Formats: sequence, C-alpha cells, structure tokens
Amino acid sequence: MMTLTMKKAKTLLYLCLCALMPLLCSCDDDNDGYSLGDFTPPLWATVRTQGTAFYLDCDVWGTLWPVNTDLTGYEAVDGQRVITSFNPLADDFQGFDHAVKILTLHNVLTKQLESVTPDTDEAYGHDPLLIYQGDMGVSGGCLNLFFLQNLPAREKHRISLVQSADDQIAGEADGYLHCQLRYNDYDDLTGHSAYGAVSFHLGDLQPYRGIKLQLQSEKNGAVEVTFDFAAAASSPTPTATLQGMMLK
Repeated sequence: MMTLTMKKAKTLLYLCLCALMPLLCSCDDDNDGYSLGDFTPPLWATVRTQGTAFYLDCDVWGTLWPVNTDLTGYEAVDGQRVITSFNPLADDFQGFDHAVKILTLHNVLTKQLESVTPDTDEAYGHDPLLIYQGDMGVSGGCLNLFFLQNLPAREKHRISLVQSADDQIAGEADGYLHCQLRYNDYDDLTGHSAYGAVSFHLGDLQPYRGIKLQLQSEKNGAVEVTFDFAAAASSPTPTATLQGMMLK
C-alpha cells in the first residue's frame, strides 16, 4: 500500500510541475529575464523614505522599489544604512532602476564623519581594533567596514570616524579626505568576540582624490589605509555575520 501511495504522489507532483511550467516561463518573459529563484548576495544600501513608503538606494544595483514584500514592523529611517538581499523582478520600474522582492533587510549602525577637537579627543578613545583591509570599502558615499569586536559586559563600545584640524590641513595639501577611525572600549572587555559592522556617511566626496584613513590596528599598531578613487572600486559585498554587535 505504501509503495502505491508514493507512486501516486510522485505522479501528481510531476503533473503539477508540468502544468506550472508555462506559467513560470511567462513570468520570466514578463520580468526581463528574472525568475523567482534569482537572488543577490548581501549588499550595502541606503534607505530612502518617500511619504509613508520607502525604497532602497543600493550601492551596486541603484534604486530598488520593494514589491510583494513582507516587512511588518520595519520602521524606515531616511539615510539608514542596511545590508539587504533581494529577488530582482523587473528593470526600469516606474522611475526606479529595479523592482525587487526583499528577502533580508538588516539595519547597520549608521554614523556621520565628525569633527574632533583637543577638548573632545579623549571621548573618542584610542583603543585598537581587529580589522582587515579586505573588510573595508567605500561605496554609496560611505565608508563601510566589518571588524571583530571584543564584546563588552556592561557598556556599549563607541566607534567613530573623526577629522581633526590637522586632518583638514593635510587634505588641502594632497587632495585626500584625511580621517581617523577611533574606538573606545571603556576598559570593558569580556574576551568573547563577534563581528561588528558600521557605515559612515562621508558627505561630498567630489573634491577628493580618495581617502586616507588612520586607525589603531590590534595586529599592526598605527596604520594608514588609502582608498584611491582612481583605482578599481572596492567590492561592497559583505560576507560577515551581523550578530552580536554592541556598539554606539
């Protein structure tokens, strides 16, 4: 009896798939070659609000209008940086580069480039970070990075991108945006690590040849990383997990 039932089930499934094939093919034709099985890796994007709705400005794909999306409870904030993956459905959709079905959408800590003075310098901290050059990139007008965070027990750590008066003078001399990645762990470390992510809005980058970023590396001490805009664009595709972040 079991063998007969399984055969019937397989036959029914085969007939259903055959019946659906014309429909699936027609969907591909109507949606510029995309299918429901197409999806992107996690990508950086910026949330843009439009009335009570929102769309995404993706660093790689351009403007994305979400359709057929279940994002119950998501509160869109203009300028919020996110990591998203999606199913592309159509191109040139009602003034947007693409219509998409959002599959995942994770807010990332989003901050601005700040000015630092001698009076505020200490608050930003000088603690080292475990970060690799391949986990840093400039896209979407932002500096995006991942790092391995030694998690706190009580108080959230502070990560900041700052620019001093000396940085501004150096930038006027060589045409690069000089800035510092600063970290304050408040001497609160558990010894348990997790990946953190942050994205810094950089403002108008048109006047600059690139970015020169200073940071305290846990492995290499004081280092400077250069992002040259004339070189090939760095990949904004993130691969690290976002779990465990405790930052401000």
